[in-house]
Amino acid sequence: MLKHEIFQAVLARRMVAIVRADHPEGALLAAEACIAGGITALEVAFTTPGTLDVIKTLRQRHGAAVLLGAGTVLDPETARLAILAGAQFIISPSVNVDTIRLCQRYQVLAMPGVMTPTEIVTALEAGADLVKIFPAETFGPAYLKALRAPLPQAPLMPTGGVSVDNLAEWFANGALAVGIGSSLTGPAANGDYAAVTARARAFVEKMDAIKAGWA
Repeated sequence: MLKHEIFQAVLARRMVAIVRADHPEGALLAAEACIAGGITALEVAFTTPGTLDVIKTLRQRHGAAVLLGAGTVLDPETARLAILAGAQFIISPSVNVDTIRLCQRYQVLAMPGVMTPTEIVTALEAGADLVKIFPAETFGPAYLKALRAPLPQAPLMPTGGVSVDNLAEWFANGALAVGIGSSLTGPAANGDYAAVTARARAFVEKMDAIKAGWA
């Protein structure tokens, strides 16, 4: 899948589930629970032991039906390993220009983490495809609206603090997509993967309702 096709696939879904766990088996179970609930764009965080094996296993199981990315990527070396394992997008908590350039070289999406206008412009000039506003809960949805006043061209993906209850507000204030963490996968910490699936379904239903309002 070429980069522009991956970008369009993210836009079709609008939501990226953040999967992190204390062990690979837990990450796989959480990922499968999200997929069962209808969320099929997943970021596997490198804070999870065996992240590369998790990405490889999910790619083998689901093929092109699931968009897979790697998260918490701090350098181009880690990004390259993730790409070789099957990652189609690379998400970072900060801006690393060399990592962004590597993503462009290999036709995968670069999603660096930013907070300030200066960081957004730096990321875009380096070739970022989406900019991850992180931690988004620090300032809330209104911060996106404030950013888009001087930077209407910036493709923003808030991550942190996104819930079913405020999902519409993030998009109303300028989000192109959102990253969803503990409000989706939190029950996995206690082994309640059925609850993760139920929450994923709730997010999908809410997202469908938001999209219907755009028509």
